[in-house]
Parts: sequence; structure tokens; C-alpha cells
Amino acid sequence: MINRKWLIAVLTGVVVVGSAFNYAYKDKLYEISKNIEIFINVYKELNANYVDDIDPTQLMSVGLDAMVGSLDPYTNYISESEVTSYRISTDGKYQGIGAIVSKIDDYVTIVEPYADSPVLEVGLKAGDQIIAIEGMSTKGKTRDEVTQIYRGVPGTNVNLTIQRPGESLPFDVDLVREEVDIPNVPYSGWVDPDVAYVSLTTFTMGASKNIRQAIRNMRNENPNMKGIILDLRYNGGGLLAEAIKVSNIFIPKGQEVVSVKSKVRERDVSYSTQDLPVTDDMPLVVLINKNSASASEIVSGTIQDYDRGVLMGQRSYGKGLVQNTTQVGYQSQVKLTTSKYYIPSGRCIQSVEYKDGEPVDIPDSKRAKFKTKGGRTVLDGGGVSPDVFLKPIEKSDYLKALEQSHIIFKFVTDYMQSAEYQDTLLEEVVFEDYEDFKAYVRNTRFDFESSQEKLLKNLQSDLDDQYDDTIKKDLESLVSKISSYDDRAIEIYKEDIIDRIELEIATRLRFQEGKIYQSLEDDSEIVEAVSLLKDNDRYNQILRPQ
Repeated sequence: MINRKWLIAVLTGVVVVGSAFNYAYKDKLYEISKNIEIFINVYKELNANYVDDIDPTQLMSVGLDAMVGSLDPYTNYISESEVTSYRISTDGKYQGIGAIVSKIDDYVTIVEPYADSPVLEVGLKAGDQIIAIEGMSTKGKTRDEVTQIYRGVPGTNVNLTIQRPGESLPFDVDLVREEVDIPNVPYSGWVDPDVAYVSLTTFTMGASKNIRQAIRNMRNENPNMKGIILDLRYNGGGLLAEAIKVSNIFIPKGQEVVSVKSKVRERDVSYSTQDLPVTDDMPLVVLINKNSASASEIVSGTIQDYDRGVLMGQRSYGKGLVQNTTQVGYQSQVKLTTSKYYIPSGRCIQSVEYKDGEPVDIPDSKRAKFKTKGGRTVLDGGGVSPDVFLKPIEKSDYLKALEQSHIIFKFVTDYMQSAEYQDTLLEEVVFEDYEDFKAYVRNTRFDFESSQEKLLKNLQSDLDDQYDDTIKKDLESLVSKISSYDDRAIEIYKEDIIDRIELEIATRLRFQEGKIYQSLEDDSEIVEAVSLLKDNDRYNQILRPQ
């Protein structure tokens, strides 16, 4: 009798819960249907009666962007015209001319060709301006507008009209579009006789394979290798599968790397390493900064959770979300967040607060504590914190202004026409013609005004009659002193400017490989990493439980 009453009660509860769920589900469907109808009616009314002509595609795009933009920064509507750019970010390939371009003055300009690219095959180089495509002028067009025109099906031709600095007449080239591969491991080599270095710029297809091969080659070259630096700075992430495989290079087979959890529990899944590592005991330093995100954080966080290596640099970006892309018709897509990922300690590194689409720094006091395999305390939320914090390298206002005005880029473009450098050897570039650069800057009439000078001038203009002349004269004197300092900035920041010029020259000579090789020479964070790898006591102390 008791069992019967109990069974009736349970069944009644199930019916009540089921009915409540059914009503809630129907209510939600009604709300969706109602609001879609309202949206369509507003759209029709605007299109029919608004005083000016409306571009229906643009209007709908604004509505779609606003809808997905109310969620998180990673849920996006990808229109048909944006699909190519999205593909580049996920698989590292695109159909195009094989160069980084930027709008400089009136025209889109080739800034950095890729090695073995179509632009190099027809003799184009950094500094060349694309002034027309298929006879159509590109003057005033944005970078995106120009790239949309010249991208297309591999094997097809596109005619470019080029204006080369230093030459009076433009010339035409017929360029064959190709499937362009963007290197994910543009450089690997030695930063010390016994310390190997690998740069990983993106987690596209083949990233793990390329790192494995690079490390094996260096171990064969030097069996006494004492440590590895894996550089994930400025690496914005990429494919989850590649993140797992890259972790597996350093983590033994059968170890969990990441688990993915969503509101649909049937979709929850855990991923573990499947292969034997290349090395699971050699000292390892992973470099990260605020631009290391997503897959970079999976790898760095996993290495930290297993106490496999030391993280060095600054706290990472804080993206612990997984996106899937779905076709929504007419070659358009929606990329939406479907789950969060959790690394081996159980923590999620996702930032929970955003401002203007960027993560807001979360103080350590508000971040939950977890433990690494060896018992060290680590925190969740807001990215991965390094084991060794390094103060970020900041550019001076003067150098930033030179770069924003493209003065260094333009100078090197002119300079390379007569400079004598070996363009076939990977070696450090040395620039010794600084007086030439100073003369070039004078001729451009570059007018630098620091942020401090601007601030004081604004303060000057805001002073009213309630302040006496003494205060005004003191402020005027201070403005004059800072202005004098700004005039001397080209000498004050001489070494930084020379480093930047040398980096630009190295990029012209050997593309991404040359750029990274040159940057290593003056990289204080690399120096710190090498120092740590050569100090076993300090390295082991960092990885011990506190």
C-alpha cells in the first residue's frame, strides 16, 4: 500500500514537472515567433516608407550584428563577404596574392609578402602600391574593399597596376591566385648554444606536426640540448585539435588536456593526449602575454596544471569559450559560443566581464583557487597567470607616432633601393646610417607632439581668468620644456628606432622568418627565459608547491 502511494506521488510529480516544462517550452516558442514577426514588420515598414533609400543587406546586417553582439564578443554573424577572412583565421589558408597589405596614404600597399607567394613570383615587394585592379582605380578604397576584389579562385588571373616608390611610371602585372599557406611556425632555432626556441603564431592545421619536427631536428643537431622556449606571445588561438596535439608534445600519453562543457550535457566531452611526447622531462619555458588567447591558453594552462614547465610573461587574454560555425543560408554563417572549456586542474580561464568587447581585468581576490598536479595554487577566470611575471615592454610615444605615420616603413622602402644586404642568408641585420634616417624625418616635416604635451596644451586652453599670470607663465614654461624634449626624441630613442628599422629590413630580406630571428636579438623576455633555463635550482623552485 505504501509502495503504491509512493509510486502515485512520483508519477504525479513527473506529470507536474513535465507539464511545467512543456508550458515553458511552448511559451518560449511563442515569444520567438512573436518577436520574429515584429522584426519582419519593422523591416518591411522601414524599407517601404523611410524617407531615404535603404540598402536592405546593410540594414539587415546591422540588425544581425546587434543581436549577436548582445551576447559575448565571440558570437558573430559572418556575411558572405567575410567568409574568406574567417577561413584564413581557422585554417591558415586563403585564395589570394600572398601578402599582408595595409592602407597607406591613398592606396592599399604591400606591407609584408609571404615567402614563396604569388606576389614574389611576379617580382612585387613591400612598399608597392596597388593603384588599380583590372583597370579599376583603388584610390581611397579601404583595405577590405581592395582585398575582396583581388581574392578569388586559385588558378585564376588578376591584373594589378602597381606604383613603385622611386619609379615615375606605374606598371601592370598579371598575377595567378593561389592557395596561400600562412606559416604557423615561422621560425625555430637556437637562442643559446643549448637552448632551443620555437615560435608558434597560430594554431592552424599542421601546427603540432611542425613543432614536433622542429624540436626533433634541433635535438638531432644538439643531443645536449638543455631546454626549450615555446613562444605563444601574440598567438590568438585557432583549432582545438591542434592545441591538444601541441600539449601532447610535452605531456605524456593518456593525460587529460581539456574538457568541454555546455548546457546540453550530452555534448560534454573530455580530450586527452593520444601519442607519445617528443619530450616530457626537458625544462620548458612558455612565453605568454595579454594577446595569448584561446588555444594558447589551453596549452599554457595545461603545462602549468601538470607542472610541466614555467610560464613567463604577462597574464593571458582570458578566452575559455568554444565556438561552432553554422551555415545560415546564402553562404553566410553564424559563429556562436556553444560551450566552455576547462583545463586539467578544473579551472575555466574565461573572462566573465567585458568592456567594449575586451576582457576586464579580474583581481586575484575574486578568482577561485585550484591546485596543479604538484599542489601549487592557480586561479581561474581572466586568463592564465604566469609563474614568472615580466613587466611588458612598452614603446615610447615617439616610436608609436613614427609607426602610425608609416615613416619607418617608407624610409626602409627608399633605403632598400640602394642598401647592400645579403638577402639569402639568415643573419642579424645591422643598420648604421642613422643620420640618413634623421634627414628623412626632417624632410617629411614630421611633427611629433607627445601625450604629455597635448595634455598641458589642453590645460592651457582651459585656464580662465580666475588663474593669475604666474600660474599661466609656469604652465607655459613647462609646455616649452616638454616641447623641447619632444624635439630631442629622435636622439633620446635612437636605439629603439634603430631596432625597429633593422626589424623592417630583416622582414624585407627573409619575411616572417627574418623578422622573428632579428627580434630575438633584443628581446629581454627571451634573455630572461634563457637565464631561467640555465638555473636549475631556480627553475625547480618555481615548480615546487608553495
